[in-house]
Amino acid sequence: MTYCLGLLLDAGLIMMADTRTNAGVDDISSYRKLHCLIDRPDRSLYVATAGNLSTSQTVISLLREGLPADEEGQLTRTIEGASTMFRAAQLVGEAMQVANRTVGQALASIKISGASTMLVGGRIGQAPPALYLVYSAGNFIECKPDVPFFQIGEHKYGRPILDRVIDPATSLAEAVKIGFLSFDASIRSNLAIARPLDLVVIPSDRRPPLTRRIEADDSYFDDLSARWGDLLAHAAAAIPDPPFMAELE
Repeated sequence: MTYCLGLLLDAGLIMMADTRTNAGVDDISSYRKLHCLIDRPDRSLYVATAGNLSTSQTVISLLREGLPADEEGQLTRTIEGASTMFRAAQLVGEAMQVANRTVGQALASIKISGASTMLVGGRIGQAPPALYLVYSAGNFIECKPDVPFFQIGEHKYGRPILDRVIDPATSLAEAVKIGFLSFDASIRSNLAIARPLDLVVIPSDRRPPLTRRIEADDSYFDDLSARWGDLLAHAAAAIPDPPFMAELE
């Protein structure tokens, strides 16, 4: 399993993903889930994947090498040819449908789910960054300011802090910190999520993307996790006990 997070803010776009693909007593493996499809001065496109690994790999390969011919006979439709982020999301959705008809059907014949979901984020040309959630059926929705983030995978433990803190005006540095806390909560409560984490930050002011891998021994993440645990304990202790519990004293 995995956990992927995308945050679309006034200041830019942030995408994060862990790397765990399986978890068990004696079967733990890792694989990169945040993929850079294009990084050029005129466009930056990233995809984060959750779900069946073979389906996800098929989609990524189709986007890079080209999808089958469309109704107009265009043979080489790759992600590099997308004119807008909306068109890029359409192409990802179509690649998902192709993967469902091949890999998905083969897996279904042996009763294995081939479902996969993806976050598609980046910027093209002069347009601001955009973020889309592509479902396993190939349909998709766009991230909007009302809820300026998307999550896929094992995300339930990491959502509460996002709901409380994140809004479109959150700075990039603050949002990365809150994103790390979201992952820290998920890692604490779910063995299917673990470091290394992959991160990309795409500023709205067209500065180059910042990428980083947060390793299992990353000193900042370790310090953040320890400080957050201490602060939660102190905050809980500072809140008065329920008054009705005095009856038991």
